[in-house]
Amino acid sequence: MSIDEAKLHEFLGKAVGDLGAAISATLMIVGDRLGLYKALAQGATTSQELAQRSGTNERYVREWLGNQVAGGYVQYDQGSGLYSLGDEQRLCLADPAGPVDLPGAYFIVEAAFHALDRTVDNFRSGNGMEWGDHHPCLFHGTERFFRASYNANLLDSWLPALDGAIDKLRSGGKVADVGCGHGASTILMAKAFPATEFVGYDYHPASIAVAGERAAAAGARNARFEVADATSYGDRDFDLIAFFDCLHDMGDPVGAARHARSALKANGHCMIVEPFAGDRIEDNLNPVGRVYYGASSQICVPVSLARHGPALGAQAGEARLREVVVEGGGFSRMRRAAETPFNIVLEARP
Repeated sequence: MSIDEAKLHEFLGKAVGDLGAAISATLMIVGDRLGLYKALAQGATTSQELAQRSGTNERYVREWLGNQVAGGYVQYDQGSGLYSLGDEQRLCLADPAGPVDLPGAYFIVEAAFHALDRTVDNFRSGNGMEWGDHHPCLFHGTERFFRASYNANLLDSWLPALDGAIDKLRSGGKVADVGCGHGASTILMAKAFPATEFVGYDYHPASIAVAGERAAAAGARNARFEVADATSYGDRDFDLIAFFDCLHDMGDPVGAARHARSALKANGHCMIVEPFAGDRIEDNLNPVGRVYYGASSQICVPVSLARHGPALGAQAGEARLREVVVEGGGFSRMRRAAETPFNIVLEARP
């Protein structure tokens, strides 16, 4: 067999880069848990000073910094021997209110390793794995990673993109957040629109308990949370029903859309926020698609298959979602209202 040395080295270069990223995943979590990124955000420092700021051991911190500089996550000035975070790094690594909470995403990676034995079995058997069967770090990481996007886009971009929805929320309406998890999106909207009633639904009792605690701590008195799946909640006459990054996970997404259609007012809105994806596999062969296919195969597809669902996956695409929402769910029309590098935002109307 003839080997193209140039192609071999190109491939190995990519593989070594991925290996470095993989072995660094736990160190991202270490940096977050021990407050190393937040301590770095206070200003340029030596490894000794960083260890003192964070209450950690300097020898370990020195090695951690080497890893982070080599990966491009921390800056190092050879002349002064100081380590620092650039403004963009600080936003993504040390600011929970920043545009992307990167350390939060790595708790999702941690959850994938906790579930590895189940994942191997699922690939062989075709079985699924319920959301609630995952390690709690999945729920924590999911809240953090998606909350950053909601903070950056939900109030200023996504809701205003819905035709007339903002006026209803300002004057006092009724909103359901289906599959609300820890309630980050529900609470954000409730704080912004105090005249509107918000109800968060999730079939995972532990998440609903956390959501209630989060709402109380935030003073969001117009938000309440109930344990219910997407086809069983009983309230009606909603002005807006939202699905944030969850419809593709569901065992019965068509039933969820149909139930939402019946629970909406005649002039209501259904907002479906989904991972960014094109309709063809070749549209998704990019870094974002790689992340989502990875999460989908280990988390999203198993959750749906656990309930004998269609396993839409995190890269379902707008055309497939249209089949679910319009053709199956009974909505008359659906359009793409907004998008980000990580999400598409669809508006469906009765």
